[in-house]
Parts: sequence; C-alpha cells; structure tokens
Amino acid sequence: MHMFASRIGLSLLGLTLASGAQAATTVTGQISASLILVSSCQVNGAGGSSNLNFGALNFGTTDSLFTTATGQVLGGGGGALSILCSSGTTPTIKVRAGTNDGMSPGGSRALFDGVANYVPYDLYTDAGHSQLLAIDGVINLAASTGAAQTVNIYGQALGKAGLPAGTYTDTVAVELTF
Repeated sequence: MHMFASRIGLSLLGLTLASGAQAATTVTGQISASLILVSSCQVNGAGGSSNLNFGALNFGTTDSLFTTATGQVLGGGGGALSILCSSGTTPTIKVRAGTNDGMSPGGSRALFDGVANYVPYDLYTDAGHSQLLAIDGVINLAASTGAAQTVNIYGQALGKAGLPAGTYTDTVAVELTF
C-alpha cells in the first residue's frame, strides 16, 4: 500500500508542477503610439483660425481742433501685439484694408463718426512715423523659435477743420501666414 500511495503522491506532484508551469507562461508585445503636430500660431495668447483679436489702436481723447494724435496697436494685457508660432515657421502679417480707406484726404485710412465725417490716419512700423505701413503692407517676422515675437504697429491721425465732436472708428483686416 505504501508503494501505491507513493505512486499516487508522485502523480499528483507531477500534475501540480505541470499546472504551475502553465500558469507562469509569459507573452510579449507592444503598444503603438503616435502624435501628429501641425504648425500653429497664437495672436496675443489666443489661437484659432478666424476672427482673432490682433489688438486695438486707441488714439485717445482730444479736442476736435487737434492737429495730430498718435497711438500704438496694443494686444491683450496692454502690451504690444504678440505672435507666437510653432518653431521652424516664418510668420508674416499682412495689414489689409480698413472699412473707410480713402474716405478722407491726408491719410490712406480713415476713422468714421457714423454720420458723414472722417478723420484721416495712417499706420506705421516705427514710433517716429517714418515707415508707412500701406494697405496690404506686409510685416515679415523672424523664423520662429517657439518664443513670442513682438510686433509694433503705430498710428497717426491728422486733424482737419470742421470736425464735430464724436466717436470715430475704423476696422482693419489682418492676415497671419505661417
């Protein structure tokens, strides 16, 4: 009987070892991962593909008998216009037509009071107002390194006789290509 018990014990031990070896089987494989990045830009900290806010040009408040008023295009937060593009891109800004271009002698652009009065003005790339930024004028930026680039655009409005008090406005289209 002892021999019979030994044979049964050895058989059970063999089955246990065989089933334990199957439980420890290892298989290998991999996970495939990918990411596609497309070039992009932010204007004054905001992204998108249309209706971006390139800033505001505020000539301030002055009397209706002024001779010149100046201002700078400011982006969000009160700083100059800021362009941040993907590294390796070379952005360009095209300053297109305004709503009231050519409506008043003395400037290529004009601010309108909504009635019948216009204040002529022009845009410039320098604070001294010597480098005119014509309608459809292009500002070429340096190749992007992934850091924001400052773009300075200045305006100068010219006063003229007979201007009534009021709020004068214009909207200028801008394109960013990168």
